[in-house]
Parts: sequence; structure tokens; C-alpha cells
Amino acid sequence: MVSGDTDLSPSGSNKRDEGSRRKKRMRRPLDETALRDLALSYVARFATSGAKLEAYLARKIRERGVAGVEDGDGGEDARLDVRGIVERLIELGYVDDAAYAKARSRDLMARGYGARRVDQALYAAGIDEEVRSDQSPSEAVARRAVILLARKRGFGPFSRKEMDQKLREKQIAAMIRAGHDFTAARAIVAAESEEEIEQWLAEAEEDEAGTGPGETGPW
Repeated sequence: MVSGDTDLSPSGSNKRDEGSRRKKRMRRPLDETALRDLALSYVARFATSGAKLEAYLARKIRERGVAGVEDGDGGEDARLDVRGIVERLIELGYVDDAAYAKARSRDLMARGYGARRVDQALYAAGIDEEVRSDQSPSEAVARRAVILLARKRGFGPFSRKEMDQKLREKQIAAMIRAGHDFTAARAIVAAESEEEIEQWLAEAEEDEAGTGPGETGPW
């Protein structure tokens, strides 16, 4: 007796065969050319750092293996030149850690995250300390980011709830988790009005405007 769950029709068999062939094509072991193609495809679709691209290619090698090498063969000739591919794409300008760091920093600050969270994200992407340091926001930018978060989350004078000590502490903790420093978080919850917050921002912007051209950092 044949179970009703088993599809023995020609169409069902063809679908399974087609799916199996597609899977085999996708899982084909990698050679140097295929790895370069994967790298080019990745950088064409995503902004990335050198370290992130290297990690992606290494993962693909683990998943698919190396062409002409049996499982378990760890010979030196089985290794593909991942680092060489990444360095070549850096030379060609397809991968630029500084440009990636700048774009990622701007994106995170525009979403209300603070400098510490930005630095953590860049560190996780393999950006070195010098480049991360170059992306430290100015005081005005840092204040804009924390004000944006406060508006979005209803903190301080933007809150619709009656503020008490417990709520202030909770809001300060949330801003610190988002990467802002304690001083900025405390300024938000201590402000009695939105106008006071705007004045706080204006002071930093005026100080920044007083610096010479090119002296305000990457922001």
C-alpha cells in the first residue's frame, strides 16, 4: 500500500531532481576564481570592511570546501588566498575601511546611538583603533544624537509621563545603553523644557562654529 504522502508522479520527481541539482550547483566547492567572484559579488551588494569581507569568504570556504580537496585534507595547497583577494580589492578601492567607518558612524548617530555604541560597532567590523578614533563625533553631533533618541523614546522634557526619580534613572540607563555618556543623559532628564534642550544644543553648535575650517573632525 502506498502512502498518500508520497509523491510518485513524474512532476513531483522532476521537482525533487531539479531541487537536488540546484543544491549541488550552489554547494559546488570553491576554487580561486569562484572565491574571487564571491568577493566581487559581495562588495557590489554591501558596504563592508576588509575584516568583514575576509570573515565572509572564510565562512564560504568552510561551508563549501575547496575544489579538488577531499574532506579532512588540510594540506597547504588546499588553502585559498583569502587575504590576497581582500588586499587586492582594497588596492582597487572596492573595500575602504575609512569610508565604511564614516558611513556606519553617520548611520548609527542618525538613529540616535551614542559614540560608545558606534565604536563598538566599528570594532566588531574589524576597524582598527586609529580609524575608529577618527570617527569620534563632535560634541554638537553627540548632543544631536542623544536629543534624537530622547525625542523618539519620550525621555526628559519629551516625556508624556510625570517625571520622578525612578523614571529619570530608568531613562538615564537607557541612554547609556545606547552609547551616550552619563553627562549627556543627565542633561536630558534634568531639562525642564524642550527649549532648554535646544539651548543646550545651540551652545555646543556655537562652540563648534568657533573653530577653524577643518578643525571640527569628521562630522
